[in-house]
Amino acid sequence: MENSGLILEGGGMRGVYTAGVLDVFMENDLYFPYVIGASAGACNAVSYLSRQHGRNRTVNLEYSSHPEYISYKNWLFKKKGLFGMDFIFDELPNRLVPFDYQAFNQSEERFVVVVTDCRTGKPVYLSREDYEEVDISKVLRASSSIPFIAPVVEIAGGHMMDGGISDPIPVRQALNDGVKKGVVVLTQNQGYRKKKPRMTWVTRRFYPEYTGLDESLRGRYLRYNETLDYIEEEEKKGNLFVLRPMEKMQVKRVERDPKRLGVLYEQGRIDAMNQMENLQKWLSN
Repeated sequence: MENSGLILEGGGMRGVYTAGVLDVFMENDLYFPYVIGASAGACNAVSYLSRQHGRNRTVNLEYSSHPEYISYKNWLFKKKGLFGMDFIFDELPNRLVPFDYQAFNQSEERFVVVVTDCRTGKPVYLSREDYEEVDISKVLRASSSIPFIAPVVEIAGGHMMDGGISDPIPVRQALNDGVKKGVVVLTQNQGYRKKKPRMTWVTRRFYPEYTGLDESLRGRYLRYNETLDYIEEEEKKGNLFVLRPMEKMQVKRVERDPKRLGVLYEQGRIDAMNQMENLQKWLSN
């Protein structure tokens, strides 16, 4: 397990697939010395690092239909975010589904969260020493703040948003940080590629002061697709071990149906269980 690392893609509510994978990892006492994630990937990672089996499932399935979790009314009529960020990053971890901050802080794994600097459009990789004076919930909020539907978060001396904009699958950063055996959990089926975005003028209109964010959003599909090409090439060479949904994706980035989310969670569990023996052999070689 030395020099191994876990790389977690975001993807909004599709991240419930990752929740299923990580619960199986916990059941097999499989922990990596290095974990990196963006957006939903980072949010799933913290419950894995705090050893709270099933917590991600509870948060995503039992509260996905809560009016404060995802609300088009709040977004359209009250000018709040589509996702209830206070509910997700305060009410849930501090009261409804308590997060074990002490266990997380005592965990020995190196944990890196990806955020995007709105001014430069570049990724910022926050390790524990970068946010030790800041509540981890604020860091996760920054990494999960999607443009247009969530507010900018001030952290680490900058204005930060969704880490998935600038580095949605931070596999190269993991390698730069010394990971030799990378295990990647994706939240899209094999062969998926992003299309060029339309209405690119919207970002400049909403965020005229953030030219870097505008440029990063315009080029995101190219970076994402190139990263997937790289991952698939390295997977064929045996340099990366990849887990991805084997069944056709039915869950959208913004999904409120607990039944669909439950199916995807179970899919993550099944895929992880089916690959566990191969994964453990790969890690031990």
